Amino acid sequence: MDPVDGIARWLAQGAPHGTVEDLFVSFCRQLTQAGWPIWRASLGLEVLHPEISGWQHVWTDERLSVSEADRATAATSSSYLNSPTRIVDETARPFRRRLDGPFPDMPLLEELRQAGATDYVMYPLPFLDLTRTAVISFATREAKGFTPAELDSLQIVSKLVSPYMERHVLRRIAIDLLDTYVGPRTGQRIIEGQVDRGAVDFIEAAIWFTDLRGFTLMSEQSPIPDVLADLNGWFGIVGDVVEKHGGEVLKFIGDAVLAIFPTSAAQNSRAACASALAAAQEFCSRTDVENELRRSAGGSPLMHSLSLHFGEVAYGNVGASRRLDFTVIGPAVNRASRLLDLAKHLDRPIIISQVFARELERPLADLGYHRLRGIDHPQQVFTLPE
Repeated sequence: MDPVDGIARWLAQGAPHGTVEDLFVSFCRQLTQAGWPIWRASLGLEVLHPEISGWQHVWTDERLSVSEADRATAATSSSYLNSPTRIVDETARPFRRRLDGPFPDMPLLEELRQAGATDYVMYPLPFLDLTRTAVISFATREAKGFTPAELDSLQIVSKLVSPYMERHVLRRIAIDLLDTYVGPRTGQRIIEGQVDRGAVDFIEAAIWFTDLRGFTLMSEQSPIPDVLADLNGWFGIVGDVVEKHGGEVLKFIGDAVLAIFPTSAAQNSRAACASALAAAQEFCSRTDVENELRRSAGGSPLMHSLSLHFGEVAYGNVGASRRLDFTVIGPAVNRASRLLDLAKHLDRPIIISQVFARELERPLADLGYHRLRGIDHPQQVFTLPE
């Protein structure tokens, strides 16, 4: 059987498609077993993630290594600017070099040459989406390098494997975008098919509501880039502590944040509330440190209010037929919002509802009974002791 036909049949019938790593390693083994003189192969795939530009998979002598590139620096790094990948990205054409002399302008090729490689070729993978990097390369140690027939066959099998690689990239992009914009727990529900408008589950959760105090004045008086930098820094702390303690940020609403700490088989109501409170305490400690740094630099502190409540919420899809929002609604969410208003009125960084307080096994400072807008009876509220 022609080796190219063998690779095509293997991809259709026997290739492991579980992960990119499994597929790439098996693909490289199939090539060497079919007679291609490959010593090293690499696969570069760009994704769509706020922190990660993409992954580089390198297969050498049956060993696979995977590295990731930082999105902020990937396009301007010397390793990219002085690489075959940049040339293939810009030309959308294969790149081939015989490694029979020094390559001071391309450190990768010089490194491979010194390791014994004699020939190197990189092909663009013909993904449907041409806006992101997708390349595959091969190097050999054969004295004669790659023959014209081998290069032609390698280009064909690269095109054959391309759609299978693109499936993995597209799925990874979908998961990363959902994780980024709606959170991993909610994103998992969406990707599993829970997209019907009005479809909700009733769950119990500790509810966290926080916002900045004086944000309107700050946004009126400060340049927009400064406001965005302050807001992103503050949101960054919220996201870190909520995620660290098992919660999930559901919404950024202006300068406010709504997060939940759901109960589960492994976390009862007391554990959920304890996690939410631990996150709130760490959040306050970290913002105190940041505010001291701001004061020492001549800036103004970012003050906040935060409310903690516990109750049943409807968790699911609401919205228009073509624009859905995955969120939580219900009286418990409304009370958490009203408690946040009370925290501002009482000038307290944290307000805790009576329902939430009953789930804690620690003393709290009683702030008495207060009326909440839209709630019939006064509600007893608490805060952390001084």
